[in-house]
Amino acid sequence: MSESNENLKRTPLHQVHVDSGARMVPFGGWDMPVQYSDGIIAEVKSVRNSAGMFDVSHMGRVYFEGSGAAYFLGTILSANIPALKIGRGKYNFICNSEGGVIDDAMVYRVSDEKYLLVVNAGNYDVDLEWITPRFESAMDVMMSDVTVETAMIAVQGPKAVEILNGMTDGQASGIRRFRVGQAEMLDVNATLCRTGYTGEEGFEVIVPAGKAQELWNTLKTSGVNECGLGSRDVLRLEAGLPLHGNDLSTDTNPFEAGFGRFAYFQGENYVAANALKHFSESESTRRLVGFKMVGRGIPRAGLNILSVTDPDKKIGEVTSGTHSPTVDAAIGLGYVDQNSAEIGTRILIDVRGRQVEAEIVELPFYRRQ
Repeated sequence: MSESNENLKRTPLHQVHVDSGARMVPFGGWDMPVQYSDGIIAEVKSVRNSAGMFDVSHMGRVYFEGSGAAYFLGTILSANIPALKIGRGKYNFICNSEGGVIDDAMVYRVSDEKYLLVVNAGNYDVDLEWITPRFESAMDVMMSDVTVETAMIAVQGPKAVEILNGMTDGQASGIRRFRVGQAEMLDVNATLCRTGYTGEEGFEVIVPAGKAQELWNTLKTSGVNECGLGSRDVLRLEAGLPLHGNDLSTDTNPFEAGFGRFAYFQGENYVAANALKHFSESESTRRLVGFKMVGRGIPRAGLNILSVTDPDKKIGEVTSGTHSPTVDAAIGLGYVDQNSAEIGTRILIDVRGRQVEAEIVELPFYRRQ
């Protein structure tokens, strides 16, 4: 939080957040709203019960187009890009040659030879520094970064589809989950990705930067609640979704994180193929698990996880934690030794010198029925 506000980037919605009384904080080099006046719990409940919206314009949006686009993306992403059908999206990893996770990302096949890659804001610079040298030697592919010239708003919750249907003359509901499509909205052609980071139905809507405020205000008038980074973090944790920098890093691989199903490594000349193949065939020494606190205490990233039978023995570390208003419990994610990762295992969390009991549980903590 030491960055000066003058040095922070601002999304096209920055002034809207300020005018709404949001508490602004530095995040990934951007000045972003962490919460609004109603508070984080109210924002979480609005997404679970109705609809909430998040300014995610800080996330990187890069298009790759041309006859060589599929081949190039297949060399840098852990997804079977040639098999991705038009209009489909795929969660994947950007891994280094050792199989460490540089970032997790979404890739969409927008048309026959055009793909959209959406990356995390905090890793945007690192991602491009890693991708660009490889792109420079690629054939028959163009790369265009549209992060600054566009805005992206995530609309999430059980009423999200209904509300966006009303704004797109019914086009939104025609886009199925993990699909991407185009729709007329506010007199412009918007890109609608039916994905999100909350465990709810919803879309991530990409529009020209100049239309961002109009879209935000129209959604607000339609009953969509303004939400910030704080509630987004609670929602993603309830849904058992990882956060890069906490639960994923270059020191972790997709298999020990429990996301090996998104680590396709059969692609021709894929940079991480050998490393991921090795991890897929080897038993991990540790595992990312979810746990609920049994005793009183909130788990936070960096806290030690101890053995119940031998409290002096460290068996892991918390990577994410919070109190969940949806399941009414303190919950967390953390890496533990493989032999301590079984569901139902009791563990201890060292909360400021207090050894608080917790239990490893099945993920996600919350799933929409």
